[in-house]
Amino acid sequence: MQSVAAVGIAPPATRRADVIIYGGTSAAVMAAVQVHKMGMSVLVVSPDKHLGGLSSGGLGFTDTGNKEVIGGLSREFYQRLYAHYQQDSAWKWQARSEYGNTGQGTPAIDGNARTMWIFEPHAAEQVFEDFVRENDITVFRNEWLDRSTKGVVKKEGAIQSFRTLTGHMYQGRMFIDATYEGDLMAAAGVQYHVGREASTMYGENWNGVQPNVFQHGHFFKANISPYKIPGDPKSGLLSEIAADGPGEKGAGDHKIQAYCFRMCFSNHPNNRVPFARPDGYDASRYELLGRVFDSGWREMFQKFDPIPNRKTDTNNHGPFSSDYIGKNYDYPDASYERRRQIIREHQRYQQGLLYFMATDPRVPADVREAMQQWGLAKDEFTDNGNWPHQLYIREARRMLGTYVMKEADALGKTEVPQPIGMGSYALDAHNAQRYVRADGYVQNEGDIGVHPDKPYSIAYGSILPREKECTNLLVPVCVSSSHIAYGSIRMEPVFMILGQSAATAAVLSIRQNTSPQRLSYDALRTALLQDRQRLTLAN
Repeated sequence: MQSVAAVGIAPPATRRADVIIYGGTSAAVMAAVQVHKMGMSVLVVSPDKHLGGLSSGGLGFTDTGNKEVIGGLSREFYQRLYAHYQQDSAWKWQARSEYGNTGQGTPAIDGNARTMWIFEPHAAEQVFEDFVRENDITVFRNEWLDRSTKGVVKKEGAIQSFRTLTGHMYQGRMFIDATYEGDLMAAAGVQYHVGREASTMYGENWNGVQPNVFQHGHFFKANISPYKIPGDPKSGLLSEIAADGPGEKGAGDHKIQAYCFRMCFSNHPNNRVPFARPDGYDASRYELLGRVFDSGWREMFQKFDPIPNRKTDTNNHGPFSSDYIGKNYDYPDASYERRRQIIREHQRYQQGLLYFMATDPRVPADVREAMQQWGLAKDEFTDNGNWPHQLYIREARRMLGTYVMKEADALGKTEVPQPIGMGSYALDAHNAQRYVRADGYVQNEGDIGVHPDKPYSIAYGSILPREKECTNLLVPVCVSSSHIAYGSIRMEPVFMILGQSAATAAVLSIRQNTSPQRLSYDALRTALLQDRQRLTLAN
């Protein structure tokens, strides 16, 4: 394995491989492993220092749905974590017998299937690094795509090369965009969508604006005033509330579901870092949460999901929580500088929220005392102040590809063409906005949770651009999907599945000297089944 931190290391060079993968996500790693296993050369060009994206960035309480449909390298990832936690050395802060083994639908440690679905960030990152090392995969880290008009060179509809900000050129026969943002896809001229489509566009029930739809607990259950002086609009709005209304039911808009950091906390006295007061801290921005507590709400700790060694994967829960609602609308198309600013703003918001809950007299004493038992896990994200290195980009660009996955597809109501993997999680969209209702109280909008009838197949066309736009690119993360269908597809195990399938298609296309759009599906299907991918409930 060659792992290179590109910045300042070498003068600009041209680097070549059969398949070039842009991104450092879980999908990127699995795609690279698959290309290597099929005997072709591959380079991973990663803007990230750490591999694995959210899978190693705090999301350790895996969202899976029906685990039986997770196959191939994705399943191997969770099997390797099982092997890790069979070692006594893996249990540093907690005896294995003390771990509750609580997972989503199945035990976290599934002895029958030899899989581990709940894990610590550093354990996941080590598995990704093991995949890279064992398969001798070259990874260039801290390499950022030049998103200017000169960044991607195309000829007759095919990418010839792309350039990074360091000046390096990457030439390949096939390319895979495995980023959460879809930057290579966009720079290559592939059409995409950002935001929520109108429900009428694809004949969907749950797309577009959905006011007064409350399918999780992430809404204001009590009437709470949004104004600085309760009940007085002239006093102005509290922080974190939009001034405009939600829009018409079913209407499309540019808004996307909220981002947050998935936090890894520890309650072990020797492995926790107290929540610190961040720069620029202003307790008044959390006054709305204080009023939620005043209403009697006490669900604060419901998403402190336990992972091994007395740690958590802590996610958003409730009407006012870690989701920084409405502050990410421009992220997908934003410049790198603006994205970094958005990420910093999310971090400051969450750091302030944690400090507020642990210290502020406005917070009920029982909540404060419980919160003070937790801190950042000292042995996680050690090069980043114990803060996760990956913001949870739940949704950014979504390709407008050969086939658009729609609500009915993701609910298991259709038979999609040419399946290449499966999903099974609920249509899961987080809130997109917080606004003032007509009656003068605050409310959230956009949170949807609708379960499929059964696990569903994902169409090959959903990772393919239209042939007229690009003939040698596959997109396994920013897939061609409506907003609401993406709410289910966007799970890390699915990204790994699609990354492997994209790589298989890329290699077969090279072998057959054809575009992925014209690749024999029978050949692709045979190869995927040989690699133990689950394509339908029947196989």
